[in-house]
Amino acid sequence: MSPEDLRYLERCLELAELGARTVAPNPMVGCVLVRDGAVIGEGWHERPGSPHAEVNALAAAGDASGATAYVSLEPCAHHGRTPPCSNALIAAGVVRVVIASIDPDPRTNGQSIDRLRAGGVEVELATGDVERRARRQNAGFRTLLRLGRPYVTYKAAVSIDGRVAAPGGEPRWISSPPSRALVHEWRARSGAVAVGIGTALADDPTLTARDCVPPAERQPLRVVFDRAARLPVCSALVRSAGEGPVAVVCRPGAPGIPALIAAGVEAIEASDARQTLAELGRRGVATMLLEGGPTLAAGLQGEGLVDRLALFVAPLVLGAGPNALEGWPAMWLGEGGLELSSSPVGPDTLLLADLHEV
Repeated sequence: MSPEDLRYLERCLELAELGARTVAPNPMVGCVLVRDGAVIGEGWHERPGSPHAEVNALAAAGDASGATAYVSLEPCAHHGRTPPCSNALIAAGVVRVVIASIDPDPRTNGQSIDRLRAGGVEVELATGDVERRARRQNAGFRTLLRLGRPYVTYKAAVSIDGRVAAPGGEPRWISSPPSRALVHEWRARSGAVAVGIGTALADDPTLTARDCVPPAERQPLRVVFDRAARLPVCSALVRSAGEGPVAVVCRPGAPGIPALIAAGVEAIEASDARQTLAELGRRGVATMLLEGGPTLAAGLQGEGLVDRLALFVAPLVLGAGPNALEGWPAMWLGEGGLELSSSPVGPDTLLLADLHEV
């Protein structure tokens, strides 16, 4: 694959990101049409039910005959709310298609490639880093399709010694304003944001996506894992139920359910975390940002239900207090080709580690 091919695939990934807040549970997809070394059309998938990236790019180009189409995800081969994009590319006279990643949807998986080639279109598949990043970009979509549950990221703000709170639980910010702003963007992109009842009682959060630029179009489903349904009706989460959906995950018949339902909170009655995530998956929740606490995170990780670790490490030593990874087994991060990266966010360091392949 030529440097030009890789450059246009990079552009496809950039375009796909433009749908990050709005397209779920559909995948993020970007498309670039090139003819005679010049871009003649670009497009991305904006939201479910809207035209796909390829159709938008074809519309922008007007005439795409003889062009090469670069796409971040294999063009669809099935009739859903829109017709198959593979057919549209053939009808437009595209002569070559370069694909960053295969669509795991069994209605398409490899079938578009066969259809394009049968239509006389040359097809080339990316490998290596760009293919891995294209897969990772749609980790939620891929996990929902393969496992029937959302892709779970455990996010925590920690001191250098791994603490998530000061001794005695005194409330204070650990991470910096730039880190907190990034988390709000993650919330705007997530299908659900979750905490345990301990965190809900200690911090009284709202878990809304705020201070985003541009402002968030919608709020994620805010989830509290609360077996006894004891979330107070006077809590910030319950009082803000009108701003976006709130759900409490509790054991069947928990005594606090009626009061919470009367206050506008949904009760998801489930026996365990795996059943809960399966229920969220049935609702089309493709990604869940787990923001606390350590006990809940350790429980999910113990069942193999945490897919990514995101730690904002602040230049601070607390010396005591709860540890973000209390109860986790010893492990080497970044093994087996899984991503391990670190980057500065203000004065903090963001550590990202994939725990499962997508």
